[in-house]
Amino acid sequence: MGHPFAVFGLSNPRQTASNGHRMTLGAAMQAWVALLRGVNVGGAAKLPMAELRAVASDIGWQNPQTYIASGNLVFQAEAGDHATLLRDGLLSRLGLDVPVLVLPHSAYRACLATCPFRPEQGSHLHGFLTFSPPRLDMAVFDALRTTEEIAAADGVVWLHAPDGIGRSKVAEKMHKIICGAQTTARNLNTLRHLLQMLDDSAAG
Repeated sequence: MGHPFAVFGLSNPRQTASNGHRMTLGAAMQAWVALLRGVNVGGAAKLPMAELRAVASDIGWQNPQTYIASGNLVFQAEAGDHATLLRDGLLSRLGLDVPVLVLPHSAYRACLATCPFRPEQGSHLHGFLTFSPPRLDMAVFDALRTTEEIAAADGVVWLHAPDGIGRSKVAEKMHKIICGAQTTARNLNTLRHLLQMLDDSAAG
């Protein structure tokens, strides 16, 4: 049986940063997704989704929509340094400083397409989206794994835990397996729902 780790190539899915100015009308609009790290988890970094949408509207983004309480925002905007704009907006309005990852529609779709696993339940598969290129400590993974499988592509590390994420010691220690990069994780159900929201937003 082969090693349960594989690397799949993908061109860099991150947005091209430009300036940090408010959006202006006239340039091409497109759909984007913002993924916030560590909000509304265990009582830390509490952020009502209505406030997140309000910050997005203040920036000038169009049609901001949120999904569940884990910090997922779909919006329409021109190209720009959206991660910085949203992080600064949250800090200014709410005093909340959280890492933010922003991807355009096409790059997010390409990122999800790298997943090599077909879980019986979407909740058994998590994508750990990375803020920068990570290094994986496979010695830690090998010491902990039972039925888990892991795969890495540019911008995401996939963890498949067939016995359930809640029972997985690997899932507990992913912060030690993924080294040198911040991540924000979502299960496959959430990732797919956000893609549908992006599709709907782009269709307009």
